Amino acid sequence: MRPRVLVLRALGLGDLLAGVPALRAVRRGFPGHEVVLAAPEALRDVVAAVDAVDTLLPASAPGRAVPVRLPWSGPPPEVAVDLHGKGPSSHLLLERTRAGRLLAFAHPGTPHVAGPTWTADEHERHRWCRLLAWYGAPADPGDLRLPPPGGPSPAPGAVVVHPGADADARRWPPERYTAVVRELRRRGHRVVLTGGPGEDALLTRIAGAAGLDGADVLAGGLPFRRLAALCSGAAVVVSGDTGVAHVAVAYGAPSVTLFGPVPPHLWGPRRTRGTRRCGTRGRPVTRTPAGRTRGCCASGPTRSSAPCWPAWTGAGRDPGPAPGAPHSRAAPPRRPRHPAGPRAGTSARLPAPPWPAHAAAGHGRDRGPRAGGLGPGPPHRADLRGRGPHAIMSRSSERDASQLMPDL
Repeated sequence: MRPRVLVLRALGLGDLLAGVPALRAVRRGFPGHEVVLAAPEALRDVVAAVDAVDTLLPASAPGRAVPVRLPWSGPPPEVAVDLHGKGPSSHLLLERTRAGRLLAFAHPGTPHVAGPTWTADEHERHRWCRLLAWYGAPADPGDLRLPPPGGPSPAPGAVVVHPGADADARRWPPERYTAVVRELRRRGHRVVLTGGPGEDALLTRIAGAAGLDGADVLAGGLPFRRLAALCSGAAVVVSGDTGVAHVAVAYGAPSVTLFGPVPPHLWGPRRTRGTRRCGTRGRPVTRTPAGRTRGCCASGPTRSSAPCWPAWTGAGRDPGPAPGAPHSRAAPPRRPRHPAGPRAGTSARLPAPPWPAHAAAGHGRDRGPRAGGLGPGPPHRADLRGRGPHAIMSRSSERDASQLMPDL
């Protein structure tokens, strides 16, 4: 039997995909070992798509907590790697497997674990790559692409709109998605709605208001292989900060992601040429003396002409916002309306968008934006068929259709 490495990351779809660079570092660091990943059974097809894992060990817990136990059998793992949390609960769980060595962040609750210091204000991919590098396994945070999916897309070339999320705090209002879908269809694009389990009513509401046919509503939660093929072949993927956004990144699809309550510098796609960021109230994003990001992002050719909702806890305070609760079941707070129109210093930097005023058409092939237009308008409009850097877009919960659609 080959020696085994046990990796703990018993979280969600987006968490697993954000951990791909670290998993590949484990694979390179232990080339002769069997890499066993402790993750939810529901992610089996996703784990199979990651070329750095040999075996799935089913493990999960409610509310993203640390599992109570791991169904480990056979000889102890030679190495255990904690990609789940900062400890100490996850440390102790892995130590119960009698692993020969534990790679993890240092924590006062487990002083015998000699690891690097946990940093809260750090991008998720960079955090785990830094952990592996500290132990001598170099990791590249940009090494996150998955091999192309094997099957055909159920809607090749369509704009994929995914309005749901597993937490209310990360959901844009349905009427705003409806406005986006209407405008995209007016410009001649096929739009397909997707949703997870339990989101059928949300999709029905948006589809009915936007006039979508039933064939363009993919409800019930697509199997991962079908979802991967859909996102891989999409013109663009529009969603909140949820698992589907990470699927788009993993397969190099153009994407527009609405962030809140967690700022995109902690969970957004990697920065590439053409990435643009806008701050709260439409200002360009800034870095505070503490290094935190004030505001949200937009990439691709765009103009930020709308106030952005500072959805995460502490927004508006100096020296910058602290991350909010990304999995809160509470609805996001309301914010007063602000008049539409470009803010000082932003419209000169970024040309106008083809859809919501604070959004950008994203391009996922790292080749920069393509010239061309989406229907009537000046030639600097983003072409959804182009391939280049991803788009990031901030959330706003108080906007009407005329503010969302600058051409109306």
